[in-house]
Amino acid sequence: MAARRAGGVGGMTLSRSGEDFGRHAPSYYAATAPAGPDAPALEGSERADVCIVGGGFAGLGAALALARAGKAVRLVEAGPLGWGASGRNGGQVHMGWNQDQPWLERKLGLAKARALWDVALAAREHLDGLLALDPDACDFRAGHVHADHRARFVAGSHAHAAHMHEVYGYQDLRAVGREEMRALVDSPDYHGGIIDARGGHLHPLKLAQGIARAAAAAGAALHGGSPCTAIKRSGAGWRVETAGGTVEAGAVLVATGGYATGLLPRIDAHVLPINNFIAVTAPLGAERAVQLIAGGRSVSDSRFVVRYFRMTPDHRLLFGGGESYGWRFPKDIGSFVRPHLERTFPQLAGTPFDYAWGGTLAITPDRLPHCQEVQPGLWSLNGFSGVGVVLGPYLGAAVGEMLAGKAGAAFAALRVLPGPRFPGGPALRWPTMVAALGFLGLRDRF
Repeated sequence: MAARRAGGVGGMTLSRSGEDFGRHAPSYYAATAPAGPDAPALEGSERADVCIVGGGFAGLGAALALARAGKAVRLVEAGPLGWGASGRNGGQVHMGWNQDQPWLERKLGLAKARALWDVALAAREHLDGLLALDPDACDFRAGHVHADHRARFVAGSHAHAAHMHEVYGYQDLRAVGREEMRALVDSPDYHGGIIDARGGHLHPLKLAQGIARAAAAAGAALHGGSPCTAIKRSGAGWRVETAGGTVEAGAVLVATGGYATGLLPRIDAHVLPINNFIAVTAPLGAERAVQLIAGGRSVSDSRFVVRYFRMTPDHRLLFGGGESYGWRFPKDIGSFVRPHLERTFPQLAGTPFDYAWGGTLAITPDRLPHCQEVQPGLWSLNGFSGVGVVLGPYLGAAVGEMLAGKAGAAFAALRVLPGPRFPGGPALRWPTMVAALGFLGLRDRF
């Protein structure tokens, strides 16, 4: 995802966390994905109907939709395509939004909540189409487990499953008790929960690359290694400036997630970057993998700082745990993640890690995506808050269709989301939210 605040000899080479834009994070995904599509750096002056800043799920989804609509579209990305959170996240496929349907009903009313659920269903179907772009369907495996780490949470999870059955007719959720949960996930940490048959997990970098290839085949011009340095008015349109060139465009979409603090100051009030971390074990073998997580499903738990994990096709445990709110990653990410993994799976104590990496995602105050027209023709779509694998490409496409003059139901639903600001104003927003998030994280321990 493109970024502005960076530094380095000869141009912008480092992200806010000190990472190199010139290469992917040292992740399991980067080690197991094929070479990405050709995306030469932007050089010289170009023109487009729409310029997209950010080469993650949302930006690539928009580029694909615009190109298929016959629009001239150019996308600029600071690193390789899929460099940011889109190419390095947990790969979990979640149904719905980061807030559940009863929460949406209370905040927005039943009619709008139903419309948002329809968007979620359409986004999941859209993902199936994107998986078909990759020869091995991005390593997709079906089935997701929500695991409650407190016994008192189980009744609420089961009530949620019943509500989805009765009010929305969604029958793919199934309540799970303590005994079955222990058979599904060989951890003493969980007391029950839910299985969602429409959830699952995949290889996110392969997904980003598949969308990029389809966008390029449809006529989109994609540029990696092109950090955006500024966006300025230019006549009736906009000029996007990068380290090596410029794009004059009638409209601009900024879809940079947590990697462009300061590029659009008005958006900073609504979107906050946080860091999350993943480690992947050495291969455990097929038999042990099935013992740890039955059925090849993905798992995420009920903690405020969520622990999420799954098995890879080569029988490694991919485990996400812990987050930070500063400007730098821990020096030893494996050591940072290890305590979380070993509390969940004590039997894996001392298991070596072959990969460990971090990434920066964007959250919003209500954990719902934020879409805003900052100025006429200048749009922002950010803040997927950890559920961007399904929603990111689809909502990016919805904004792309709107920019092509074909706004649909998904874009209309996106525009009804509340979009609150973080408290504290420009000076206090960051320390206020860090203190609040730290306090909420402490609740996981009690």
